[in-house]
Amino acid sequence: MNRFTRRIGAASARRPWVTITAWAVALLFVLPLAGTVGGSFVDDLVAPGSQSERAMELLKKRFPEASGGSAMAVFAAPEGERLERHQPAIDAAVARIADVEHVATVTDPFTAGTVSSDGRIGFAEMTFDVPAMDVDPEQLEALADAIEPARGDGVAAELGGDAIFINAETETTGTEAGGLLAALVVLVVAFGTIVAALIPIALALVAVAAGLSGIVLLANTMDVSTAAPTIGAMIGLGVGIDYALFIVARYRENRAAGQDNPNALANAMGSSGAAVLFAGGTVVVAMAALALTGVGFLASIGLSTSLVVLFAVGTALTLLPALLSLLGERIDTGRLVGRRRRVKRAGRAKRAEDTAWWRFAHRVSGRPWPYLIVATVALLALAAPALRMETGFPDAGNDSTTTTHRRAYDLLAEGFGPGFNAPLLIVADLRSPGVDARAIPALSQRIAADPGIAMVGEPRTSPAGDIVVLPTLPTTAPADAETSETLQRVRDLVPDNVAVSGLTAMTEDLTQQLSDTLPVFISAILAASFLLLMLVFRSIAVPLKAAMVNLLSIGGAYGVVVAVFQWGWLKDLFGLENTFPIVSPLPTIFFAVLFGLSMDYEVFLLSRVREEYDATGDTVESVARGMAATGRVITSAALIMTVVFLGFVANPSPLTKMMGLGLATAIMLDATIVRMVIVPAAMALMGQANWWLPHWLGRRPPRIRVESADAPHEPAPVLTNTPGSS
Repeated sequence: MNRFTRRIGAASARRPWVTITAWAVALLFVLPLAGTVGGSFVDDLVAPGSQSERAMELLKKRFPEASGGSAMAVFAAPEGERLERHQPAIDAAVARIADVEHVATVTDPFTAGTVSSDGRIGFAEMTFDVPAMDVDPEQLEALADAIEPARGDGVAAELGGDAIFINAETETTGTEAGGLLAALVVLVVAFGTIVAALIPIALALVAVAAGLSGIVLLANTMDVSTAAPTIGAMIGLGVGIDYALFIVARYRENRAAGQDNPNALANAMGSSGAAVLFAGGTVVVAMAALALTGVGFLASIGLSTSLVVLFAVGTALTLLPALLSLLGERIDTGRLVGRRRRVKRAGRAKRAEDTAWWRFAHRVSGRPWPYLIVATVALLALAAPALRMETGFPDAGNDSTTTTHRRAYDLLAEGFGPGFNAPLLIVADLRSPGVDARAIPALSQRIAADPGIAMVGEPRTSPAGDIVVLPTLPTTAPADAETSETLQRVRDLVPDNVAVSGLTAMTEDLTQQLSDTLPVFISAILAASFLLLMLVFRSIAVPLKAAMVNLLSIGGAYGVVVAVFQWGWLKDLFGLENTFPIVSPLPTIFFAVLFGLSMDYEVFLLSRVREEYDATGDTVESVARGMAATGRVITSAALIMTVVFLGFVANPSPLTKMMGLGLATAIMLDATIVRMVIVPAAMALMGQANWWLPHWLGRRPPRIRVESADAPHEPAPVLTNTPGSS
């Protein structure tokens, strides 16, 4: 592997302008293409094989009028007034709604009787001739314009319902750019020069631009989740900056050791470049494994994120060496004040033994048990809240009050009760054995008698008379645990030819499927990572240790997210208006992303440790030298990822907010407690067993190396213009 990346880097460095032009042409081609033929994003919240999916498929085939999406225009008169006073303006709004494309029917709140008992709140129910997930932003904008007459008459007019909530576009806050600015500051401090700091930022932006364009094009061939671009950009920025940082740091380290520019670059590509390729491949494997869940929108997130990561690896292995070959000595242009004299005085490099990281590694290795126990207990304490994790899908009531669907949700709950926002569809297939048409009234009465059901509406029968739909309202809100219990009781009492669907039932089925598949998913990723690390490091202990410590850092992130979002600890600090369950897909997405990213640091540190071990044969010293050479870089990389991820915490989307905080927490824990305390302590305790591989096993698998075996080994120098030197 190291020879492969060395050759790629050398080819790019020999023809830098060709490489740069190729990337520029590719971007100029893919960006306009994405804007013209790219698809739109949609969240397919269907659990394959579930009861809710079967019911919806049945409606699409034999009763399409009942399978179309629905929404509501909600009107509320000022306090102390009745809605009838504003009837002309509301009638005008309803008439305009009827003219919007794909609106099949719309009811008048006064003739349909959909006005609250106090006469202040009412709604016009609309149905679409397409499924709720296929209502596009243009229709939503047209609906927003249609209700303006009511607003102009002093009535609060909002849009709510499943179709509005599912397709609402999440607003950005601009804090993502703040994360990039913070990352630039960290890079400037880490490298000590402006030019060296700008290169990783530039490469990350190129990778994200290309990756997001690819995601838009992917959306033209398959259903891609609305969360995919945000998650792809989040991960792409983090790994794009980090991958370039590791290679640039190794390149400058080689130059500080006296190597000329071509050799310094070639050796950096043969060592850190190979680690980048392996680490990026690990992230891609982890994200692609989301397809194992069988859930369409998770698979689309995995494929989309993998695409961005591949572009990040591609820029690091090709575009970066081209830029470095052109810059040459100018890589140190824009040095910070005071750094120039220090570099001259120190001879631009110093021994590993003179660094705080080397001394700290020996301190941990000297007393491994206390450090290992304290660090493990700390991570277990952080992970403890995860034992009480409650998962579910956020409803419109969890969104910001700045959104129209949240305001509509609140008005409907005020006027008609919280269960009005959690409608269920009871679908009876009269062609199958079970309940028949004559027994429908009795079935309706049995369902209405359940204490969790507020109302069962009038039955709707298909034109062929073979499908009956009973619209049903529970007494509790969509995300309440009582609603899940009510759904299960209703399913238990209906016969085999009756199924329960609707958005609430669909998300409940999806939550259950994700819970059932999570152990299989985790096992698959652990097995794949174990095999990959075993091939690279020719060891049994190293991949086992990596799996265990990664589980600790991921568990700590789970615990922090539960404490903040579910329990409400420090919720004001993170701009949360209330608490809510952990978004069901989050544990699965978390594990894929965090395991992939944490393996990055594992590979970068252990590849350097193995490099030193091959030269010295001393386990403790090799760990100390490996930490001395990579400690500052890994810390800087982790700090960059942390600030980038924290930039997404201000996003209004609960999923994005949780992702940002969880990723930032896990990266911080992984790069500090795990990588700098648990790893050296565990490796000191295992000694020579770290690199043990049974002889019979060592002969069978292919050998993959990320160490620069063909480069001359020198004592690891450490740049003097990185933070933390001592």
